[in-house]
Order: sequence, then structure tokens, then C-alpha cells
Amino acid sequence: MKKIAVFPGSFDPFTKGHEDIVNRFLPLFDEVIIAIGVNQQKKYMFSLESRKKHIETLFGNVDSVRVDTFNQLTVDYCKANKAQYLIRGIRNAVDSDYEQAIAQMNAKLADVETVFLMCNPEFAPISSSIVREIKKNNGDISKFVTNAEHLIIS
Repeated sequence: MKKIAVFPGSFDPFTKGHEDIVNRFLPLFDEVIIAIGVNQQKKYMFSLESRKKHIETLFGNVDSVRVDTFNQLTVDYCKANKAQYLIRGIRNAVDSDYEQAIAQMNAKLADVETVFLMCNPEFAPISSSIVREIKKNNGDISKFVTNAEHLIIS
């Protein structure tokens, strides 16, 4: 059976930390789907099309990576794509507590296992919300986002 993992998130923007997590998970799975969640109640800085295209440029030459969007429960997306695993990166204890609760709920909702990787220390302070604040204040985000110049603000 093909081992398929989903890496869900809003990825507003997709940071070097996210990129590192995907690269480190690639050897463990036959396919990794980077799934950009769409929440109509949320205001995003970068357009959905821009985020998707940005991630596709990063992994365009990797056959085992697919980039997609979804607007349903993550576990329902996993079922629809025959994914047995969710993958998540953990930066700190706060992330760990939060992700553990979600993983337990997802396990109750569906037969999907969540697999965690601790982020590399160099990426621990990077979060999409901090990167957005830097961008809002005309700061340079290129240290935190590969090919940041290709992202289009909504």
C-alpha cells in the first residue's frame, strides 16, 4: 500500500521552516500532499493562488510532492485522498500541546495517524504570523521565505 501523508496548513506564507519539514518527511512517504486549507472566515495576506504557485515552484521537480487546496475537515480531505498520515512540525512546547490535542481529535474522527518532527533549531523562531508582521511593516522576509518575491499580497 502506498504511504500517503498530508501536510495541512494555511501557509500564509509557506516559510523555510515548512519547507524543511517537507524535505525531512519526503524519505518516509511515497507521496506528500501539501494541502492549503481555505477558511472563508479568515483574512489571508497572500492570495491562495500565490501561495499555491509559490509552493509548487519550491517542489516542482519532486515527483512525490503534490500541492492542493481544500475547504473541509482535514480528516475528510485525508480520506478523499487515501492518506493514512498527517504530518506536522513542532517548534516548541506550545506547538506540541496544541498539535497533540488536534492529533487526538483527528484520531477519533478518522483512521489517520499524525506524525511529528521537531523543527531544526534554526527555524524554531519562524512563524507565518511573525513573517506577515514583518511584511506588513515593509520588512525583508527573504531570510524566512524562499523566493518571497514571488508571493502576491491579496
